[in-house]
Amino acid sequence: MTIVPQHFSHVIGVDTHAKTHTLVILDHLGVRHRPPQTFPTSPAGLKRAHAWIQRETTGPILVAMEGTGSYGAQFCDLLTTAGVRVTETKPPKHGVRRAGKSDPIDAEHAARHALTLPIDRLITPRNHAGSHAALTVLLTARAALRKSRSASNNRLTALLRGYGFGLDVRKALTEEQLRLVAGWRAHPTDDLGMATIRAEATREAQDIHRRDGELKANEKGLLQHAKLLAPQLLAELGVGPVVAAQLIVSWSHSGRIRSEAAFARFAGIAPIPASSGNTTRHRYHRGGDRALNNAIWVTAFHRFHHDPRTAAYVAKKSAEGKTQIEIQRLLKRYIIRQLFRVLERTTA
Repeated sequence: MTIVPQHFSHVIGVDTHAKTHTLVILDHLGVRHRPPQTFPTSPAGLKRAHAWIQRETTGPILVAMEGTGSYGAQFCDLLTTAGVRVTETKPPKHGVRRAGKSDPIDAEHAARHALTLPIDRLITPRNHAGSHAALTVLLTARAALRKSRSASNNRLTALLRGYGFGLDVRKALTEEQLRLVAGWRAHPTDDLGMATIRAEATREAQDIHRRDGELKANEKGLLQHAKLLAPQLLAELGVGPVVAAQLIVSWSHSGRIRSEAAFARFAGIAPIPASSGNTTRHRYHRGGDRALNNAIWVTAFHRFHHDPRTAAYVAKKSAEGKTQIEIQRLLKRYIIRQLFRVLERTTA
């Protein structure tokens, strides 16, 4: 097993912020020969940071950076384009901060953490350029749109249940009811208070329709970019534009996830032992990318209800004495193994 000090002559820790990045250089023995340096995050400042790294190091180098998808995204792209290996690090746990906290301390902690890792445990940053970046932005926008629509729907339901208006709203609002409320005009029998409440209900219904249109346009955008990057993925049963987009964003590019088992662990689907006494069983690893976990659940749910082979598999496992939760775990594990292979084989 090759570890970082055997492969890289220097490790650079980077603590990223909106206005500045702080860099610390350690050699392969963990010795710091130069004082930390802080550079502005302007394009000129990032170029100066890269030039400083080149000037102060020799041989293969590794850059360990927090926030490669946010504050450090531009610096990560610059270094990657220049052929520098970048790995993503996580903030230190609370019990590790015995030396206190400052930008140079955090940068040095990132470098020292990377020095302890095997090469195959380095986290490669996600691809956030081109269609990959577009999918990330569209998924983030979709989550915000869904949240906004749900809030409007809840407010409208509360209004209609509280003030009647002659509608039966004991159950969830239907599309027909939403269209009706969205088309309301001022009613001659309403006093000033009821006229205001009716207008607010109309506004909420119209807002829901507007969000529905935006969600449809968002899904079209997801489909366009998913087709460009992984057309074969969309042919898999239970994989639509939203699920495909999340799979592509989480997987990112070939080589980032070292195996399908690691992908399952990343999705929070990897089985871990949960046995005791005479009971032998497994449960989920509770962690990882929850959006990816949800995408796999959507695929499993679709196959459970629309795929005869999946129904036969569920019946077989039920006859063996497996619980529904255990069957779901097995099914999701099979699905993520299959989809990982499709991603590795066909994604652009």
